[in-house]
Amino acid sequence: MEYPQDIIRAFNSADILGKGSNRVVFNIGGNKYRIICQYYFGKQKVHLFVKWIGTHAFYNKLCNNEEQYSVYIY
Repeated sequence: MEYPQDIIRAFNSADILGKGSNRVVFNIGGNKYRIICQYYFGKQKVHLFVKWIGTHAFYNKLCNNEEQYSVYIY
C-alpha cells in the first residue's frame, strides 16, 4: 500500500477523512461502531495508530463538530 485509496481497496468498510488529517475511519460491528486511525505509509507497509473508538452515534456527534480530524483518546 502506498496511497490512501489503497486502504479503501483493502478494507471496504473504510473511509478516508479529509483536511490533510491522514486519518481513516473503519465501520465495525455491523456498522454500530467506528474506529478512527491515523495512517503512515512506511517503506514496506502501512502503519495504523488508533485515535478513537466509539459508537456510530457518538461518531456522528464528532462529525457535527468536525472533531473527527483531531480527536485523540487512545
